Amino acid sequence: MKEKKNILITGGAGFIGSHLVRYFVTKYPQYSIFNLDDLTYAGNLENLKDIENEANYTFLKGNINDSKFIRKVFIEHDIEAVIHLAAESHVDRSIADPLAFVKTNVIGTLTLLEAAKAHWKETFSNKLFYHVSTDEVYGSLGSTGLFTETTSYDPNSPYSASKASSDHFVRAYGETYKLPYVISNCSNNYGPNHFPEKLIPLFINNIIQEKELPVYGDGNYTRDWLYVLDHVHAIDLIFHAGKKNETYNIGGFNEWKNIDLVKLLCSIMDEKLERESGSSEKLITFVKDRPGHDLRYAIDASKLNTQLGWSPSVTFEEGLRKTIDWYLDNTEWLEHVTSGAYQEYYKNQYLQD
Repeated sequence: MKEKKNILITGGAGFIGSHLVRYFVTKYPQYSIFNLDDLTYAGNLENLKDIENEANYTFLKGNINDSKFIRKVFIEHDIEAVIHLAAESHVDRSIADPLAFVKTNVIGTLTLLEAAKAHWKETFSNKLFYHVSTDEVYGSLGSTGLFTETTSYDPNSPYSASKASSDHFVRAYGETYKLPYVISNCSNNYGPNHFPEKLIPLFINNIIQEKELPVYGDGNYTRDWLYVLDHVHAIDLIFHAGKKNETYNIGGFNEWKNIDLVKLLCSIMDEKLERESGSSEKLITFVKDRPGHDLRYAIDASKLNTQLGWSPSVTFEEGLRKTIDWYLDNTEWLEHVTSGAYQEYYKNQYLQD
């Protein structure tokens, strides 16, 4: 049985965070899980209704940039480990407001690092700062090759630059102050509870509403996709068995061109909604490309597979069907998160000339 531990998970009401919090609360009852989230547009406590009354779960509303609040959290709850997921994560939003990404992703990470360093100053034994990052820090690949843990950083968007900076600061604290850390860089996630600004939930929602499906450029941008629960299992393994001060890439071994993914999604949605074959595909419309759009990302996750025995548990089509079924079974959740501010964002992002 794992030892008792007080764990702070930041961003735990968001997409990946809510799945991770639920998993840790359920699998490790001896852990006290403190879920810190500021409940901005993508944070949703509806994602955690099923565990909100568990004895080993506490929700804390707050901003990771609030240094006094963060310091108080570490002291009052004697935090022994951090799994840091809180971040601004959407490339399009970073292009519109890069400073917000610097404040959250860079300054927010530094605030947490400072609090951890101060609270753990007596001993770093059995402490860990786990920083969850992205494959986008590596930049863009050509038609061949894979990102490895030793690939040089080459970020091309304000989002990826902010995440690259936060990665470097985590490593710097490890080298300078001997703060124990691990970093994981993951490919695109998909699955239930995903806020519908990202491609798959956005298009599921639009197909349900019979709205246009806005595909950037020619649709030939390529991404590696990973089912969110497979990411959660990887984080669990790295947290418990990963080597300190190491980096692990997490990928689905699953590359798809955007246009091919969208066509598969349309086909499954037509089947699920009992619509005429090909009807959803008619909703595809190509829109002006975004600036600095990276051509291809692809992760080599062989280190994680070889050292810790991790591999994806579902094929992409299996995971996509699970995801679609969840959204079709949870239309009320979808309606709640696509009201108000989301509508204004969507209008500004996709419906301007």
